[in-house]
Amino acid sequence: MSAERKQMDGFGIGCMILLCLVLGMHQVAIKAAAPDIAPILQIALRFGISSFLVCLVMLRGKENYKLRDGTMLPGLMAGILFSVEFVFVAEGLRYTSAAHMSVFLYTSPIFTSLALHWLIPAERLRPHQWLGVAIAFGGVALAFGGGSIQHGISQRVLWGDALGLVAGMLWGATTVLIRCTRLSETPPTKTLLYQLVTAFVTLLMYAILSGQASRFTMTGIAWASLLYQGVVVTFAAFLAWFSLLRRYNASQLSVFLFLSPLFGVTFGVLLLHETVDIFFCIGAVLVLIGITLVSKRQFGAART
Repeated sequence: MSAERKQMDGFGIGCMILLCLVLGMHQVAIKAAAPDIAPILQIALRFGISSFLVCLVMLRGKENYKLRDGTMLPGLMAGILFSVEFVFVAEGLRYTSAAHMSVFLYTSPIFTSLALHWLIPAERLRPHQWLGVAIAFGGVALAFGGGSIQHGISQRVLWGDALGLVAGMLWGATTVLIRCTRLSETPPTKTLLYQLVTAFVTLLMYAILSGQASRFTMTGIAWASLLYQGVVVTFAAFLAWFSLLRRYNASQLSVFLFLSPLFGVTFGVLLLHETVDIFFCIGAVLVLIGITLVSKRQFGAART
């Protein structure tokens, strides 16, 4: 039976905001290095780097990595979902923008919350929390989609957006799988290693077979992107995510991920000189309102 999880507190909220800042830079890093290394190859290599780092952590901590503890099957399943998710992310980035990919990828909390609402009684959201989910998602949609209301969208962009939406579904499915199996009580390093090794092998083979492994030029931007993705995002941030999943309700944690695409646009403005409009500003306010509602177990009452 799944262990009881805590409601969100100040520590959890602070950790999730920092985590979203790191993840918000993710799509920008991939796009910045795309002229030098294909996105799918970037993602495969970063998983290789992270796998090595996680192994070092496990060896230093003398963790006992048993394969017959009931986690191998769900671990491999999580790794496959994880791998396919990033195939869709990498392919989608070939057709759509980093901003569009962010909004569709980060629909994952919707799918996570819907599934956990029915599977785990402790994860059921109250009416005002579902309202918060709806407001937050609407805010993200407005922030990224409002500016294109008066402009046509090409078929290529729509295809990339669709791939991003499927990636969001797969991310949500991975979170639910971890929460509902023995991986829920497995050390974060082991849960992460299952996914990283599976994804590294799968995506590297995909890059080679699809001919995308030939575009490989290690410029300064390429090195910076790979190190950021491999060390900060996939290693440190993912370990933090799995640690938080062991401590707090996944439904409440997942809603905070709506902040990531907003931070992504902010980094895009600062680093890639992109522009934002009034739709983004209004959407950001809606996201913050939605997160506030979801983070409160009882509407209008402070949690102790």
